[in-house]
Amino acid sequence: MPMDLSFYYAAVPAVILVGLAKGGMGDALSLIGLPFLALVVSPVQAAAILLPILIFMDMISLVIWRKHGDWTTLKIMLPGALFGIALGWATSALVPGNVLRVVIGVVTILFCLRYFWNNFGPAAGTHTPPHGQRPLLATIWGSLSGYGSFVAHAGGAPFQIYALPLQMQPREYTGTSVRFFAILNAVKLIPYFALGQLDTQNLSTSATLLPFAPLATIAGAWCVRRMKPAVFYPFMYAMALIAAVLIAKEGAGF
Repeated sequence: MPMDLSFYYAAVPAVILVGLAKGGMGDALSLIGLPFLALVVSPVQAAAILLPILIFMDMISLVIWRKHGDWTTLKIMLPGALFGIALGWATSALVPGNVLRVVIGVVTILFCLRYFWNNFGPAAGTHTPPHGQRPLLATIWGSLSGYGSFVAHAGGAPFQIYALPLQMQPREYTGTSVRFFAILNAVKLIPYFALGQLDTQNLSTSATLLPFAPLATIAGAWCVRRMKPAVFYPFMYAMALIAAVLIAKEGAGF
């Protein structure tokens, strides 16, 4: 088990950044945090160490956001997401994760740039009405979110592509996201155990990092609770854009 100081110099910032993201501050912080841990252990081991911590953070976030969330969005996105996880498990040895990273990254970059063009470009000031629920698109993006979460740790971007245009109140959006990924992470325990990635050594390492998780998660939630929609949505699209660039960059090997 990596117990020397160099491991914790990388692991503690990683957990704090992921915790802030789990509190609602955006997937980009999580994607910035994950490479810190991958500097000192393999990417596979990094994912295995972080999964129990993510689930612990999910439990905290579920308590914080227990009164918020859109159940309609969850009901129409989760079946596709669970199918995506199952597909990722079945094809994990066949489909390169890097290909999926590039595709998801590029699509999300275009999605975010479209938002900023419409809201801050020459046609700024024209209000874009909220999209209604679209079950077919929810299934497609939910499947990509589940698949991307399992294969390439890139499940946040597809979720945002579907959920952000719904223009929910910030607390409702965050509560929906928290519930969605809490369920996905819990389900992912099954294939991770089956693939032998959650051994005693990795679980022991996870336990030493758990104390840093609650404060970071609560801090992220504290910030989101104080954001108005006019601030929250540009911030979330900016976080999604940063995350997309990082995902595409990693997939392309830059």
